[in-house]
Amino acid sequence: MLRQLEDMTVKIMRPMGAVGIVASAALILAACGSDPASTKSGAPSSGAAAAATGTANVVCGGKTPLSGEGSTAQKTAVDVFAQQYAKACAGQVVNYNATGSGAGVKQFNAKQVDFGGSDSPLSGADVDAAKARCGGNPAWNLPMVVGPIAVAYKLDGVSSLTLNGETAAKIFNGQIKTWNDPAIAAVNPGVTLPSKPIQVFSRSDESGTTDNFQHYLAAASKGAWTQGTGKGFKGGVGNGASGSNGVASGIRAADGAIGYVESSYVKDGLTAAKLDSGSGAVELTPQNVGKALDAAVFKTPGSNDLAMDLDKIYAANTPGAYPLLLATYELACSKGYDADTAKAVKAFLTVSATTAQQPIADKGFVPLPQSLQDKVLTSINAIS
Repeated sequence: MLRQLEDMTVKIMRPMGAVGIVASAALILAACGSDPASTKSGAPSSGAAAAATGTANVVCGGKTPLSGEGSTAQKTAVDVFAQQYAKACAGQVVNYNATGSGAGVKQFNAKQVDFGGSDSPLSGADVDAAKARCGGNPAWNLPMVVGPIAVAYKLDGVSSLTLNGETAAKIFNGQIKTWNDPAIAAVNPGVTLPSKPIQVFSRSDESGTTDNFQHYLAAASKGAWTQGTGKGFKGGVGNGASGSNGVASGIRAADGAIGYVESSYVKDGLTAAKLDSGSGAVELTPQNVGKALDAAVFKTPGSNDLAMDLDKIYAANTPGAYPLLLATYELACSKGYDADTAKAVKAFLTVSATTAQQPIADKGFVPLPQSLQDKVLTSINAIS
């Protein structure tokens, strides 16, 4: 009987993805230990997108608590994942320690935690170390948390601003110094730009957000950004501030300021610039970020390892897509877990990729679009 209870499955409705951010349908989760049940979505509110009709089986049971460590950028999302997992599978617990991506990779490879959290996919020597940790089997990078990066500004009298990769690069490396520079005016026809000096704000601490932003500048600027990439800002201009909150506060305090922050920090007087990749200005919205993810290119096409080639997203001219985003990964063994750990890891990741995606939209993240969600679930199901 105990074994039967352990193997009970819960049917979970998958969220719409990026467009589902406007849906208000509530998902009812049946707890493990009871009869298997299929969750049902309520009627969407007026004007809301219809709920997705796909389902995913969650086989509850196995190891508890599960342990994870790593990326601070995804800590808020993982907390939601753990809450949703506990609702779906009664008695199952996940403990996540947000110590940074580097520490998460290290602890995962050392077999100190069951899954890792990282702002970037495994690379270099860490690939081999993870393979050794997984009993000679590869570890997979599963993109689970996506957050847009905003080029945020405060400029009195300018409520709508468009930048392309080249103008952004020249602002952040100091080549463009005033707001009425002809290069900015050229991508903002009809907008009256003041002659105020541009005040650049960047992260003073090492940051995955900085790394992704500089990769965007390198990929999208047609050679204007030559300063390189990395977690430390290399533009050589402006003011440094600790954390995204510090950058946002600095921009907010100075008319004519600009910087880069996660989208959730664009509030209280800050505005996100539109980005033009060649097909016109695109606003930062969940739907437009979803279009960029729909065009995602993977480093090993056809594999269950879903490390994304973000440079190709950043450089692409996909109509209507907002390309500047940060994806964080859950690192998991493809094989090599004991049976109890494998069962719990798969259940937790399945909940994280499905019903837990909609709640994290309220935290400033973008739910996985259907195309990416399908790939993630295929990889999760292949874990053994």
